[in-house]
Amino acid sequence: MAVTLGAAFLVGARHARRRILGFYTFIASNLLWIVWGVHDDAWALIALQAGLLAMNVRGIVRNHKEAEAEERQEAGGEPARS
Repeated sequence: MAVTLGAAFLVGARHARRRILGFYTFIASNLLWIVWGVHDDAWALIALQAGLLAMNVRGIVRNHKEAEAEERQEAGGEPARS
């Protein structure tokens, strides 16, 4: 559960790179919950965590695009989009 809380903190960051780290941390949390669910035969928990894992992958993809825009802006290129 501590991993999940840490991930939530990171996902709330202003910078895309830190949010990406948060999504990777959420994926680690999802995998830990899945391991626990397999151990306890909690199939609904496993299904939920698999769905959340897919959403976290989506978050990573979207934030990679924003991180690239932030890097261009810092380098003096085009302005970042909101």
